[in-house]
Amino acid sequence: MLRGLVRNYAGEAGLSGVRLQDLVLAVNEAAANVLDHADGEGDVQAWYDDRFVTVEVRDCLGRLVPAHADAGNPGVATLRGRGLWLMRQLCDEVRITRDAQGSAVLLRQALGDVPTHD
Repeated sequence: MLRGLVRNYAGEAGLSGVRLQDLVLAVNEAAANVLDHADGEGDVQAWYDDRFVTVEVRDCLGRLVPAHADAGNPGVATLRGRGLWLMRQLCDEVRITRDAQGSAVLLRQALGDVPTHD
């Protein structure tokens, strides 16, 4: 259900093709982390403007910290721990914030040309 909602919303915003599917998969990974690591307590919000589709996946426990956004590839010998690394491979921007209400993973995908990172 979540994947379909994200696909429809981001598609209406103008995202398409592989970049749309990448965002859907990244959001799915972020939501799976909430289910696995935050007892399933969280929410998803999405918005867009003329440049980006942004999806925020928030959990209520706050175990993620901003440094987790830099997670490296865990390698083939590890059974788990690929979610954040995968999100970084799929999205133009991945940010993690943490406050008194919990942690949030912010996923952004550019509309149109892919932005260059300086």
